[in-house]
Amino acid sequence: MVPWRPSELPVHLPVIAPLVDGLRRRIDYLRVSLTDRCNFRCTYCMPEQGMVFHRRAELLTFEEIERVVRVFAGLGVERVRLTGGEPTVRHGVLDLVARLAEVPGPGGEPLRLVMTSNGFLLGELAGPLRRAGLREVNISIDTLDAQIFRQLTRRDEIGAVISGIDAALEAGLKVKLNAVALRGVNDGELADLCRFAWDRGVLPRFIEHMPMSGGQLFDREQRIDAAEIRQRVSEATGTSLRQVSPEGVHGPSRYWELDDGSGRRFGIISAMSEHFCDTCNRLRLTATGDLHACLAYDDALSLRDVVRKGGTDADLRAAIHAAVAGKRVGHQFQSTGVGAPGKHMIAIGG
Repeated sequence: MVPWRPSELPVHLPVIAPLVDGLRRRIDYLRVSLTDRCNFRCTYCMPEQGMVFHRRAELLTFEEIERVVRVFAGLGVERVRLTGGEPTVRHGVLDLVARLAEVPGPGGEPLRLVMTSNGFLLGELAGPLRRAGLREVNISIDTLDAQIFRQLTRRDEIGAVISGIDAALEAGLKVKLNAVALRGVNDGELADLCRFAWDRGVLPRFIEHMPMSGGQLFDREQRIDAAEIRQRVSEATGTSLRQVSPEGVHGPSRYWELDDGSGRRFGIISAMSEHFCDTCNRLRLTATGDLHACLAYDDALSLRDVVRKGGTDADLRAAIHAAVAGKRVGHQFQSTGVGAPGKHMIAIGG
């Protein structure tokens, strides 16, 4: 993490300009981690042992998060995703959602406020979150098999997650379902996961297994690339696929539709086999205020330092521009796990 030092900031930059990096990629999407803690212990996300969690005093306060988000909105950010860890375990999350829902976006309309969750607490929180101003939630569910779920998450809570999915839909939240595709674990369920989502009118998405945590959680034998995911869904449904670009859908997913007139679609986030770095539009802010320009690298710039050392909003804008200026062409992930950043996925929210 790079500490904030005013003398090093590129003060010549027009800090009120929209965020555009050196490759002319416009940054309009911010992911904000609320905590590095989670009520699950997913095997691809978090080491079973050795995790050191941050003290509460090290986390950005709600006031600090709101201030930083307002500055980002003034720089053209339109969409803010709350992540973790698991964002719903952060005490007072409803208050934060209500605060951020009032932040005006670049055109004066409210920011598009969304969340990624494991779904466990949504049975009780989905309705209050929607009323507080949340608009969408992506819910992680890698399997429909209770035993496999227990092995992956180290928790026996698949029923609560399914109840959370249904509660989110009932509350009027737009829902997507995310599953990490793992060979020998859930690869026989890819079509079943699609059907589970389609039966609820929800869009399913598969995520390629990525090397994080210095590669220690990455098993190259478990990786399934995007082409094989498509093939498995096509074969299981007995239908060919065609690539589509759904209106109003943004982000790294690429989408395919069954070529049978049903309109059923699924997405794939193919960070490993079919890169999307050339269209990357996002930054990531950790719970402790470190701003990462790319998921695949450990370097970051501390916005918490800017705030807590008395920096002005102009200082924040300059620091953000500095981070964007250092955004790389792409990542160095390799199928062997080489190029993995040391940070844990749980610490940055994916």
